[in-house]
Order: sequence, then C-alpha cells, then structure tokens
Amino acid sequence: MQQQSLWWRDGVIYQIYPRSFNDTTASGIGDLNGITEKLSYLADLGVDALWLSPINPSPDVDFGYDVADYRGIDPKFGTMKDFDRLVKQANRAGIQIVLDLVLNHTSDQHPWFLASRSARDNPLRDYYLWRDPAPGGGPPNNWQAVFGGPGWEWDEATGQYYYHMFYKEQPDLNWRNPKVRQEMLDVFRFWLDQGVRGFRLDVFNVYFKDKRFRDNPFALGGIRPFDLQRHLYDFNQPELVGVLQDIRNVLDGYDAAYAIGETFLSTPEKAAEYAGPDRLHACFNFEVTKARYHPQALMRRILAWQEALGEKWPNYVFNNHDVIRSATRYGQGEDDQRLKVMAALLLTLRGTPFLYYGEEIGMRDIKVRRKDILDPIGKRYWPIYPGRDGCRAPMQWDASPQSGFTTGEPWLPLHPGYPARNVEQQSSDPSSLLAFYRQLIALRRAQPALIQGDFAPVAISKRSVMAYRRAHADDAFLILLNFSSVSQSLSLPAGRSFTPALSSHPRPADQPLTGALQMSGNEALILREG
Repeated sequence: MQQQSLWWRDGVIYQIYPRSFNDTTASGIGDLNGITEKLSYLADLGVDALWLSPINPSPDVDFGYDVADYRGIDPKFGTMKDFDRLVKQANRAGIQIVLDLVLNHTSDQHPWFLASRSARDNPLRDYYLWRDPAPGGGPPNNWQAVFGGPGWEWDEATGQYYYHMFYKEQPDLNWRNPKVRQEMLDVFRFWLDQGVRGFRLDVFNVYFKDKRFRDNPFALGGIRPFDLQRHLYDFNQPELVGVLQDIRNVLDGYDAAYAIGETFLSTPEKAAEYAGPDRLHACFNFEVTKARYHPQALMRRILAWQEALGEKWPNYVFNNHDVIRSATRYGQGEDDQRLKVMAALLLTLRGTPFLYYGEEIGMRDIKVRRKDILDPIGKRYWPIYPGRDGCRAPMQWDASPQSGFTTGEPWLPLHPGYPARNVEQQSSDPSSLLAFYRQLIALRRAQPALIQGDFAPVAISKRSVMAYRRAHADDAFLILLNFSSVSQSLSLPAGRSFTPALSSHPRPADQPLTGALQMSGNEALILREG
C-alpha cells in the first residue's frame, strides 16, 4: 500500500481551456491573468493541479495545437512574467501547474519548418518527414490525415511531400532524428525550470512512424478514409518506448514531476503498456467517456482498465476539450441528479480524477449554427460531426452580461442558460452541483481510504445500483450509486453497520444503518463502515 503523498496520484487535476476560462483584457479570449484571478475559487473547490491546454504561440489553425514556439507564451494569453506569477501564486495555494505539450507536430509557421521547407539541403530538412513521390507519381504511401484527406502535402518549391497526421498546417516531426529528440527533451527541462511540475502529452504514441513508410492495410471503418485503414505503420511504433524512457529520466531529475499521455486511438491495454516506472506515470483511457448512463456499462470499462493496468496507478476522466460534456451526455434537461452520481463515481474510484472546467457546475455543450462553427473538423464533417466548439464555450461565472467571463465579445457564444447556471448562483445554494463537488473533494482529501484504498466491487441485488468498497488500514467506505430515477430498496452487507458520510439527497448524517436501505432515485450515497 502506498503511503507517501504525491500530488499527481492523490490529488484532483482540473483541466482549463485557457481561451474559455476568464478574460481580463476584454479581448473575448481568456488569459493567464484570468486564471490567476480565479485561484481562490480553484483552491476552494479543492483541486491540486491545473492542466492548461496549449498556451504556446500559435497561428490557431487547431486552436493552440499547432505550436510555433515551444518556449514562449502566446501574446493573447499574456507574457512569461504573467506565467511566472501564475505558477508562484498557484504553488502558494498548494496547486501545481501541468502544461499541454504538443510534440508530435509543429505549426507550419514554426521556424524549424520554415527552414526545413526552404531547401532540400537545409540543415533542418530532416526535422520533418519529407519523401519523394511514389514511383508512379502521387503521395509516397496511402496514409491518411485524421482531419480529412491524404496525410501527405506536396511542396512545389522543393519537389517533395511532407507528412501531417492532422492538418496540413501541422507537419509531423521526425523523432528518428537525434537532434529533434534532444530538442524535445530540452523543452521538458525548460518548463520544469520555470516551475512546471506536470505535462499532458498530446497524441504521444504518434511520435514515430514506420521506418520503411509501408502502406497501411485496408479495414472496415467509419465515415473518413482514415477509418478505412488498420493503422499498423503510422503510430504505435516500437521505437516509442525508448523516447518514453528518456522523458522519464528527465522528469525523475526534478521533484515530483509527472507526465500523462494522450494515447491516440488505442485500447486500454495499449495505453497501459506505455505507463510504468520507466515510462510515463500514466496514460489516458477514454473508454469510460463512451459508456452510457448505466452501472454495468460503466463498471465493465472500469474493471477492464484496472485489469489492463495491473499494479500501475489508474486515472479517470469523463470530460475534456475533445468530447461532448458529460452533462450533455447524461443530464436530463436542467436536472443535475445524474451528474451528482457521476461526480461521486469519478471522485471515489481508485485513481487520479481529472475534471474539466465547468464540469463542477454542470455546464452543457452549446449549439453552434453551421455558419458559426470555428472548429475546422466541424466545418469539414458537418452535419455528421459538428466539431468540438460545443464543449469549449466560455466558463459561466455569474448572471451578468457575458457571464463575467469577459467585458468584450466572447470568442465562442455563451450557453443561453448561463443566467441560471453559474458559479455565483451555485455557490449560494447548498444543494447545488457545485456544493456537492466541494463536499466530495473535501471528503476524498480527508480520507486515505478514498485516495489510496483498495477497490472492490460489491454484489447488490439491484441491477440499477453500482456498489463498491474502498478500504485502507482500519477505514472502509461503501459507495452506492443508484442509476435509476426511481427509489430502490436494497440490503446492506450482513454483519456490518454503516454511517452516511455524504449523500446527494437529504439524509440524516449520523444515523447508523444496518440491514435494509432505501435509496432515492439517482442518489449517490457514501457510507462509512463501523
């Protein structure tokens, strides 16, 4: 059993999409000073780290995921001085900073790429993946871009193609070049020296491509040509493990440094393979985000993830900048009872929980008209896929104009329901979703059993109720989650007594419970044993 406290293992990590969190300049885009301004709110919520989506200089073809300078701050977000102030004030509040590092590709405006495409004999040519046309003409192989079209872009000036897994404005780097590898390891060191203690690695398992650039075989898939291939040769290459070991060696040279990877289009087993003592500390598994609101559907994914990980530390995420918000997936109108059940699940599982800004107040996705779509994926695939604008709308702070997010015109529309759903309104309501999140995080922080305790499912006669036990030393908790909208009668484990520690419904706090128990519809109930 683990004992020594580690912020990334035992804490709660909160993802901020900086463009949408808090704007202090009336530009309509959130900024670093806006995050600093809200540190007291984040500390009161109880989070231990802030993961910031990319803040590097970028032309914003993919809203920050096309980096033009790995060691700078985009002026729209502020300055390096602003960033230093954020890190120091966050640390004083007991909060670490986690940066998003996009190291598979750069912007086509990055100085490296501008030099690389200037001439075939440029010293930086090999920083990227350049290839001659196929013998009969056309792209070097059949690799496709995730966001549509071929993965190869013709460069007329130098008479070769360059490869891009995503947009053509995001050329992939050549990680087989030792100089690229060293440049990237130095990027980690640079930000660690600035006081950063964690990194989320964007699509890290795409760093390496097949050395021979072989064609991917055909497969049955979805709507995109990309989905009609078995991706044997354009990611998940064996050489990746050596780079993960190099990254871990850098991180281990700093106190409590951490890295979690976004394992692109991979199984739980593949994600688990990239985590470990000599690899990344953790990798994301997004299977839970695909589950319906049903206890068996969710528990199957939870147990599969734990089985894949073995002794490695789990993590769980229900929301991020790429998926429809859980409040939209699971919510029933404006009712938040289901969201309280999901909050209790996320914050009482064994593993590091990740929250996405606004999740704690039940923010729903916005609806964006076709003509107003900003996300290039949505523009290309509408109406089959409307893009990711919906989950990236501005944070809802209060009922004032623009919800306290900005005094200018917000870069994306606010959700029309913000006057009734916002931080200020929920902060004054003890029955609100925000109040429940605060109570959950405080309970979790105070109880080692809910952080480091063992996890074991508990058999319950009601199929609509999920039950599991968290136990550490002499302390144990039984978590009961009713996924039905109707009340349920169930029997507590025989020979034990329980006391309610927290419920999403009104319930006497110190009343011992034994034998039969009546649960309200969509109730989350945490019971202390003994």
